Amino acid sequence: MQKNDNDADLAYHYLLKLLCEAEEKQYLVRLLAALMTDKEQHELTNRLRIFALLQRGLTQREISKKLGVGIATVSRGAKAFQQHQIDELLPNIDDEIV
Repeated sequence: MQKNDNDADLAYHYLLKLLCEAEEKQYLVRLLAALMTDKEQHELTNRLRIFALLQRGLTQREISKKLGVGIATVSRGAKAFQQHQIDELLPNIDDEIV
C-alpha cells in the first residue's frame, strides 16, 4: 500500500505543477475538462459558491435553499471553510462569484 500512496502523491504534485505553470486560461479549461466529469466540475463550483455565501454571512439552511443542494453538502463545505481558513485563503471570494 505504501507504493500506491507514493504514486498518488507523485500524481498530485504533478497536477499542482501543471496548474502552477499554466499560462493560459484555455489550457486550464481543457485540463480540468479532461480530469473531471461535468458533475465533478459542478460540485467544485458549488463548493466555491458555498464558501462565498458563508463569507457573506448566510446560514447553512439559506445556502442549501439558494443553491438547491442538500444541507449535508453545505455542512461539509462549512467544515472545510473553517478547517482551511478560507477567509484568509480566499478573502474576497464573495465579491468574485456571488
